[in-house]
Amino acid sequence: MCNCHDHEHENEKRKSGVSRRAALRGALVAGAAGVAATVAGNASAETANPYADPAEPALPPSNMKLDLKRAALVVTDPQIDFLHPDGVTWGVIGASVEEHNTVDNIETLFKSAKEAGLTVAVSPHYYYPTDHGWKFEGALEKLMHKIGMFDRKGALTTEGFEGSGADWMPQYKPYINDGKTIVTSPHKVYGNDTNDLTLQLRKNGVDQVILAGMSANLCTESHLRELLEQGFEVAVIRDATAAAKLPEGDGYLSAIINFRYMANAVWTTEEVVQKLKSAS
Repeated sequence: MCNCHDHEHENEKRKSGVSRRAALRGALVAGAAGVAATVAGNASAETANPYADPAEPALPPSNMKLDLKRAALVVTDPQIDFLHPDGVTWGVIGASVEEHNTVDNIETLFKSAKEAGLTVAVSPHYYYPTDHGWKFEGALEKLMHKIGMFDRKGALTTEGFEGSGADWMPQYKPYINDGKTIVTSPHKVYGNDTNDLTLQLRKNGVDQVILAGMSANLCTESHLRELLEQGFEVAVIRDATAAAKLPEGDGYLSAIINFRYMANAVWTTEEVVQKLKSAS
Protein backbone atom coordinates (compact mmCIF):
# COMPACT_ATOMS: atom_id res chain seq x y z
CA MET A 1 0.00 0.00 0.00
CA CYS A 2 1.38 3.41 -0.93
CA ASN A 3 1.64 6.07 1.77
CA CYS A 4 0.87 9.77 1.29
CA HIS A 5 4.49 10.55 0.44
CA ASP A 6 4.34 7.96 -2.35
CA HIS A 7 1.24 9.56 -3.85
CA GLU A 8 2.80 13.02 -3.74
CA HIS A 9 5.91 11.68 -5.43
CA GLU A 10 3.83 9.98 -8.15
CA ASN A 11 1.92 13.19 -8.83
CA GLU A 12 5.19 15.05 -9.30
CA LYS A 13 6.44 12.41 -11.73
CA ARG A 14 3.28 12.57 -13.83
CA LYS A 15 4.01 16.21 -14.58
CA SER A 16 7.26 15.33 -16.26
CA GLY A 17 5.44 13.67 -19.22
CA VAL A 18 7.74 12.12 -21.81
CA SER A 19 10.86 12.34 -19.69
CA ARG A 20 9.14 10.44 -16.90
CA ARG A 21 8.12 7.62 -19.22
CA ALA A 22 11.63 7.47 -20.62
CA ALA A 23 13.07 7.23 -17.11
CA LEU A 24 10.67 4.44 -16.20
CA ARG A 25 11.51 2.52 -19.34
CA GLY A 26 15.17 2.85 -18.46
CA ALA A 27 14.54 1.54 -14.97
CA LEU A 28 12.64 -1.46 -16.29
CA VAL A 29 15.36 -2.18 -18.83
CA ALA A 30 17.99 -2.04 -16.09
CA GLY A 31 15.91 -4.25 -13.84
CA ALA A 32 15.42 -6.76 -16.65
CA ALA A 33 19.13 -7.02 -17.48
CA GLY A 34 19.75 -9.64 -14.82
CA VAL A 35 16.60 -11.50 -15.84
CA ALA A 36 17.73 -11.65 -19.46
CA ALA A 37 21.05 -13.13 -18.41
CA THR A 38 19.28 -15.76 -16.32
CA VAL A 39 16.85 -16.62 -19.11
CA ALA A 40 19.72 -16.89 -21.58
CA GLY A 41 21.57 -19.18 -19.20
CA ASN A 42 18.54 -21.39 -18.74
CA ALA A 43 17.95 -21.52 -22.50
CA SER A 44 21.49 -22.64 -23.14
CA ALA A 45 21.04 -25.43 -20.64
CA GLU A 46 17.93 -26.70 -22.38
CA THR A 47 17.97 -28.70 -25.57
CA ALA A 48 14.33 -28.05 -26.45
CA ASN A 49 12.15 -24.99 -26.93
CA PRO A 50 10.35 -24.57 -23.57
CA TYR A 51 7.21 -23.41 -25.42
CA ALA A 52 7.07 -26.32 -27.85
CA ASP A 53 4.13 -28.69 -27.66
CA PRO A 54 4.88 -31.99 -25.94
CA ALA A 55 5.98 -34.81 -28.20
CA GLU A 56 3.54 -37.17 -26.50
CA PRO A 57 0.61 -35.11 -25.17
CA ALA A 58 -1.68 -36.64 -22.55
CA LEU A 59 -4.63 -34.33 -23.20
CA PRO A 60 -7.09 -35.07 -26.04
CA PRO A 61 -6.66 -33.06 -29.24
CA SER A 62 -8.89 -30.14 -30.16
CA ASN A 63 -11.94 -30.75 -32.32
CA MET A 64 -12.92 -27.07 -32.65
CA LYS A 65 -14.23 -26.15 -36.10
CA LEU A 66 -14.28 -22.49 -37.07
CA ASP A 67 -17.77 -21.25 -38.00
CA LEU A 68 -17.67 -17.73 -39.47
CA LYS A 69 -21.39 -17.19 -38.82
CA ARG A 70 -20.90 -17.33 -35.07
CA ALA A 71 -17.24 -16.38 -34.63
CA ALA A 72 -15.39 -13.20 -33.66
CA LEU A 73 -11.81 -12.07 -33.32
CA VAL A 74 -11.19 -10.59 -29.86
CA VAL A 75 -7.94 -8.71 -29.22
CA THR A 76 -6.97 -7.67 -25.71
CA ASP A 77 -4.85 -4.56 -25.08
CA PRO A 78 -3.41 -3.88 -28.56
CA GLN A 79 -1.82 -0.77 -27.07
CA ILE A 80 1.49 1.07 -27.19
CA ASP A 81 2.47 0.44 -23.56
CA PHE A 82 2.59 -3.30 -24.29
CA LEU A 83 3.70 -3.57 -27.90
CA HIS A 84 5.89 -0.58 -28.82
CA PRO A 85 9.54 0.06 -27.87
CA ASP A 86 8.36 3.38 -26.41
CA GLY A 87 5.89 1.61 -24.12
CA VAL A 88 6.62 1.58 -20.39
CA THR A 89 6.82 -2.24 -20.21
CA TRP A 90 9.09 -2.84 -23.20
CA GLY A 91 12.13 -3.50 -21.01
CA VAL A 92 10.58 -6.68 -19.62
CA ILE A 93 8.17 -7.65 -22.38
CA GLY A 94 9.95 -6.64 -25.58
CA ALA A 95 11.99 -9.83 -25.92
CA SER A 96 8.86 -11.96 -25.82
CA VAL A 97 7.02 -9.70 -28.28
CA GLU A 98 9.88 -9.94 -30.75
CA GLU A 99 10.41 -13.68 -30.24
CA HIS A 100 6.82 -14.48 -31.18
CA ASN A 101 6.48 -11.78 -33.86
CA THR A 102 3.47 -10.65 -31.87
CA VAL A 103 2.97 -7.19 -33.40
CA ASP A 104 2.87 -8.43 -36.99
CA ASN A 105 0.80 -11.49 -36.12
CA ILE A 106 -1.89 -9.40 -34.44
CA GLU A 107 -2.01 -7.19 -37.53
CA THR A 108 -2.34 -10.28 -39.74
CA LEU A 109 -5.29 -11.44 -37.63
CA PHE A 110 -6.98 -8.04 -37.92
CA LYS A 111 -6.51 -8.01 -41.68
CA SER A 112 -7.65 -11.60 -42.21
CA ALA A 113 -10.68 -11.23 -39.96
CA LYS A 114 -11.79 -8.08 -41.79
CA GLU A 115 -11.36 -9.78 -45.17
CA ALA A 116 -13.47 -12.71 -43.97
CA GLY A 117 -16.23 -10.40 -42.72
CA LEU A 118 -15.72 -11.58 -39.13
CA THR A 119 -16.97 -9.64 -36.11
CA VAL A 120 -13.94 -7.95 -34.51
CA ALA A 121 -13.78 -6.66 -30.94
CA VAL A 122 -11.06 -4.94 -28.95
CA SER A 123 -11.00 -5.05 -25.14
CA PRO A 124 -8.73 -2.19 -23.98
CA HIS A 125 -7.11 -1.43 -20.64
CA TYR A 126 -7.43 2.16 -19.37
CA TYR A 127 -6.79 3.87 -16.05
CA TYR A 128 -8.40 7.18 -15.18
CA PRO A 129 -7.24 9.51 -12.36
CA THR A 130 -9.82 8.09 -9.93
CA ASP A 131 -8.34 4.61 -10.41
CA HIS A 132 -5.17 5.81 -8.71
CA GLY A 133 -7.11 6.17 -5.49
CA TRP A 134 -7.67 2.44 -5.03
CA LYS A 135 -7.13 1.39 -1.41
CA PHE A 136 -5.60 -1.98 -2.19
CA GLU A 137 -3.89 -3.55 -5.19
CA GLY A 138 -2.24 -6.73 -6.34
CA ALA A 139 1.45 -6.73 -7.27
CA LEU A 140 0.94 -6.00 -10.97
CA GLU A 141 -1.74 -3.42 -10.23
CA LYS A 142 0.71 -1.57 -8.00
CA LEU A 143 3.32 -1.63 -10.75
CA MET A 144 0.94 -0.50 -13.49
CA HIS A 145 -0.31 2.41 -11.41
CA LYS A 146 3.20 3.38 -10.39
CA ILE A 147 4.53 3.59 -13.94
CA GLY A 148 1.43 5.27 -15.36
CA MET A 149 0.58 2.36 -17.62
CA PHE A 150 -2.52 2.91 -19.82
CA ASP A 151 -3.18 6.26 -18.12
CA ARG A 152 -5.79 8.61 -19.59
CA LYS A 153 -6.81 12.08 -18.48
CA GLY A 154 -10.37 11.00 -17.79
CA ALA A 155 -13.30 8.86 -18.89
CA LEU A 156 -15.01 11.68 -20.80
CA THR A 157 -12.05 13.14 -22.67
CA THR A 158 -9.48 11.98 -25.20
CA GLU A 159 -7.06 14.78 -24.29
CA GLY A 160 -3.51 13.47 -24.51
CA PHE A 161 -4.67 10.08 -25.80
CA GLU A 162 -3.20 10.23 -29.31
CA GLY A 163 0.25 8.64 -29.28
CA SER A 164 0.17 7.94 -25.54
CA GLY A 165 0.85 4.55 -24.00
CA ALA A 166 -2.91 3.96 -23.84
CA ASP A 167 -3.34 4.52 -27.59
CA TRP A 168 -3.59 1.75 -30.19
CA MET A 169 -0.51 0.62 -32.03
CA PRO A 170 -0.35 2.83 -35.16
CA GLN A 171 -0.54 -0.06 -37.64
CA TYR A 172 -3.76 -1.33 -36.01
CA LYS A 173 -5.67 1.95 -36.27
CA PRO A 174 -7.05 1.38 -39.81
CA TYR A 175 -8.69 -1.82 -38.55
CA ILE A 176 -9.87 -0.57 -35.16
CA ASN A 177 -11.04 2.87 -36.31
CA ASP A 178 -13.01 1.65 -39.35
CA GLY A 179 -16.36 2.23 -37.67
CA LYS A 180 -17.13 -1.50 -37.57
CA THR A 181 -14.81 -2.81 -34.85
CA ILE A 182 -16.37 -3.11 -31.41
CA VAL A 183 -14.32 -1.21 -28.82
CA THR A 184 -15.57 -2.33 -25.43
CA SER A 185 -15.57 -0.39 -22.21
CA PRO A 186 -12.19 -0.84 -20.47
CA HIS A 187 -11.32 -3.71 -18.22
CA LYS A 188 -9.63 -2.49 -15.06
CA VAL A 189 -7.63 -5.40 -13.70
CA TYR A 190 -7.30 -8.34 -16.11
CA GLY A 191 -10.60 -9.92 -17.10
CA ASN A 192 -13.62 -8.96 -19.16
CA ASP A 193 -16.07 -9.62 -16.32
CA THR A 194 -15.75 -5.88 -15.59
CA ASN A 195 -16.57 -4.65 -19.10
CA ASP A 196 -19.23 -5.18 -21.79
CA LEU A 197 -17.40 -7.65 -24.04
CA THR A 198 -19.75 -10.56 -23.33
CA LEU A 199 -22.80 -8.38 -23.98
CA GLN A 200 -21.35 -7.08 -27.25
CA LEU A 201 -20.53 -10.57 -28.48
CA ARG A 202 -23.93 -12.02 -27.51
CA LYS A 203 -25.71 -9.12 -29.24
CA ASN A 204 -23.80 -10.02 -32.41
CA GLY A 205 -24.76 -13.69 -32.23
CA VAL A 206 -21.20 -14.74 -31.36
CA ASP A 207 -20.37 -17.79 -29.26
CA GLN A 208 -17.02 -18.73 -30.80
CA VAL A 209 -13.94 -16.58 -30.19
CA ILE A 210 -10.49 -16.30 -31.74
CA LEU A 211 -8.53 -14.75 -28.88
CA ALA A 212 -5.27 -12.79 -29.19
CA GLY A 213 -3.55 -9.78 -27.67
CA MET A 214 -1.70 -8.81 -24.53
CA SER A 215 -0.50 -9.99 -22.25
CA ALA A 216 -0.53 -13.76 -22.30
CA ASN A 217 -0.70 -14.74 -18.63
CA LEU A 218 -2.66 -11.68 -17.48
CA CYS A 219 -5.44 -10.07 -19.55
CA THR A 220 -5.46 -12.64 -22.35
CA GLU A 221 -5.65 -15.61 -20.01
CA SER A 222 -8.22 -13.85 -17.82
CA HIS A 223 -10.39 -13.16 -20.87
CA LEU A 224 -10.05 -16.83 -21.84
CA ARG A 225 -11.21 -17.96 -18.42
CA GLU A 226 -14.21 -15.62 -18.30
CA LEU A 227 -15.30 -16.38 -21.87
CA LEU A 228 -15.16 -20.11 -21.14
CA GLU A 229 -17.22 -19.60 -17.98
CA GLN A 230 -19.78 -17.69 -20.07
CA GLY A 231 -20.18 -20.57 -22.51
CA PHE A 232 -18.01 -19.41 -25.41
CA GLU A 233 -15.85 -21.74 -27.49
CA VAL A 234 -12.39 -20.17 -27.51
CA ALA A 235 -9.25 -20.67 -29.57
CA VAL A 236 -6.18 -18.83 -28.31
CA ILE A 237 -3.59 -17.75 -30.87
CA ARG A 238 -0.28 -18.64 -29.31
CA ASP A 239 1.99 -16.42 -31.45
CA ALA A 240 -0.29 -13.37 -31.31
CA THR A 241 0.43 -12.74 -27.65
CA ALA A 242 3.50 -12.35 -25.41
CA ALA A 243 4.38 -11.81 -21.77
CA ALA A 244 6.93 -10.38 -19.37
CA LYS A 245 10.00 -12.27 -18.21
CA LEU A 246 10.76 -11.41 -14.58
CA PRO A 247 12.59 -13.04 -11.67
CA GLU A 248 9.16 -14.24 -10.57
CA GLY A 249 8.86 -16.26 -13.77
CA ASP A 250 8.26 -16.36 -17.51
CA GLY A 251 4.69 -15.18 -18.04
CA TYR A 252 4.42 -16.66 -21.53
CA LEU A 253 5.42 -20.14 -20.36
CA SER A 254 2.83 -19.92 -17.59
CA ALA A 255 0.17 -18.90 -20.09
CA ILE A 256 0.93 -21.45 -22.79
CA ILE A 257 0.57 -24.25 -20.23
CA ASN A 258 -2.82 -22.96 -19.12
CA PHE A 259 -3.91 -22.37 -22.72
CA ARG A 260 -3.28 -26.05 -23.43
CA TYR A 261 -5.19 -27.09 -20.32
CA MET A 262 -8.25 -24.87 -20.80
CA ALA A 263 -8.76 -23.48 -24.32
CA ASN A 264 -10.90 -25.29 -26.87
CA ALA A 265 -7.99 -24.88 -29.27
CA VAL A 266 -4.51 -23.36 -29.38
CA TRP A 267 -3.69 -22.20 -32.90
CA THR A 268 -0.99 -20.21 -34.65
CA THR A 269 -1.67 -17.11 -36.74
CA GLU A 270 -0.90 -19.04 -39.92
CA GLU A 271 -3.43 -21.71 -38.97
CA VAL A 272 -6.11 -19.06 -38.38
CA VAL A 273 -5.43 -17.44 -41.76
CA GLN A 274 -5.84 -20.81 -43.49
CA LYS A 275 -8.98 -21.65 -41.54
CA LEU A 276 -10.54 -18.28 -42.42
CA LYS A 277 -9.76 -18.82 -46.11
CA SER A 278 -11.14 -22.36 -46.06
CA ALA A 279 -14.32 -21.29 -44.26
CA SER A 280 -15.01 -18.30 -46.54
